[in-house]
Amino acid sequence: MGQQEKVATSLAGAVSEEISASLAPVDAELERRYPGDPGTRQPVHTVYVPGEAFAADTVRSWGDQALAALDEHAPDAASFAAALGLAEELAEPVYTRVRAKLEREPIEDLRVDFEDGYKGRDEDQDAARAARLIAEAYAGGTAAPYMGIRMKCMEAPVRDRGIRTLDVFLSGLMEAGGLPDGLVLTLPKVTYPEQVTAMVRLLESFEKARGLEPGRIGFEIQIETSQSILAADGTATVARMIQAAEGRATGLHYGTFDYSACLGVSAAYQASDHPAADHAKAVMQVAAAGTGVRVSDGSTNVLPVGPTEKVHDAWRLHYGLTRRALARAYYQGWDMHPGHIPTRYAAVFAFYREGFEQAAGRLARYANHTGGDIADEPATAKALAGYLLRGLDCGALDTAEVARLTGLTRADLEGFAAPRRGDLTATAQ
Repeated sequence: MGQQEKVATSLAGAVSEEISASLAPVDAELERRYPGDPGTRQPVHTVYVPGEAFAADTVRSWGDQALAALDEHAPDAASFAAALGLAEELAEPVYTRVRAKLEREPIEDLRVDFEDGYKGRDEDQDAARAARLIAEAYAGGTAAPYMGIRMKCMEAPVRDRGIRTLDVFLSGLMEAGGLPDGLVLTLPKVTYPEQVTAMVRLLESFEKARGLEPGRIGFEIQIETSQSILAADGTATVARMIQAAEGRATGLHYGTFDYSACLGVSAAYQASDHPAADHAKAVMQVAAAGTGVRVSDGSTNVLPVGPTEKVHDAWRLHYGLTRRALARAYYQGWDMHPGHIPTRYAAVFAFYREGFEQAAGRLARYANHTGGDIADEPATAKALAGYLLRGLDCGALDTAEVARLTGLTRADLEGFAAPRRGDLTATAQ
C-alpha cells in the first residue's frame, strides 16, 4: 500500500473539546427527552369494554362473536375479499390469518372502561372485580397481551371517583399477586399538563405505599379536547404533557368523538378522517416523535350489525379507515364492537403482506451492502426493520418467511430498528 497523504487541519484539538463541553447539557437533554422507541410490541388496537360488562370470558367471547360474523357474512376468502376490495392474491392468506388470529389471540389490548362507557351502579365492586378477573386471566394464560382500565379524568366533578377507582383496581391487582407486565392505564380528557403531573404524583404515592419500584406504573394520555393540542398561549399542550409525565407516558390516544364535538363538528361528520382529526393527530405525532410515546388513532361508531349488505358497508368503512391510519403511521386504533375485529386484522395483515417482499428486499440489500435502485440510509433501514417487526408481532408475517427473504434473525431486525441516536448519526456520515 502507498503512503497515505497527509491531511491538513487548521483547528486546535481544544476547539473540539470546548464545543463538546458546551454541548454536553444538550447531549444529556436529547437522551432524556428523546430516548427513542421502547422496542416493545405495540398492539394494533385497543378494545373498550364497559366496567359493568367485563367478564372472565370477554376476550374469548369477542373472538367467537367475530368468527360468527365471518361465518354469517363472509364464509370464505372470496366473499371476504369481495366485501373489502382485497386484491385476489391477498384474499386467501389474509382470510386464513384473520381466522387463525381470532381463534388464537382475538384481542391484543383490552381496556375496562370506567369513564364514558361505564353504566354500572357500584364502581368499587366493578373495579375490584376487574382486578380479580385480569389477575386470573394472566395467571391462567387467557389474558390479552395488554389489559387495564380507563379511569375517570382529573376534572373536579369526577376526580375523587377516578382516583378511588384506580386505587381499588391497582390494590386488587397487588392483593392478587402483583401488577402484570401487560398492565396499561388510560387517563382521559386531559386538558392541562398539571393534570398529567397530578397523575404522576398519584402513581408515585401508590408505588410508595405498596413498596414498588419508582416509575413502575405508566399510563396513556387521551387527547379529547382542543386545549390539549393548542394551549391558550399558542404552544402545543400535548408536548408539554409528555414532559409532565416524567417518563411515565406510554401513549397518546386520539378521542374521535369528544375531540370532534369540542370543535363543533356536526355528528354526521365526526370521523377519524375529518381534517380536524388529521390536524390533531399530526400534532400528536410530531410531539411524540422520538420520545418513546406511541400514538393511537380513535374509533368509528358505525357498527357492523344487521343484514349482510349493511355489515359489508360497515366493514368497508372500517377497513378503509384502518388502512388510511396505517399509511399515516398510526399503527394502533380503537375497536368498539366484536364485528370490527375481522376488518381490523384484515387491514393490518394486508398492509404488511402487500409491502413485505419489497421491504425485506430493501433491508437485505442495505444489510449486505449490495445496492439496488434505491439508496437507503440508516433511518430508512430503521423504518424497514420496524415495519417487518410489526408485521411479525401481529401475525401478518411469519419468522421463517422474513428470514428467508432478508437473511436476518429477529435480533438482527431489532438491531436495525432501534439504533441509538449517536449510532444512527455516525452510520450516516
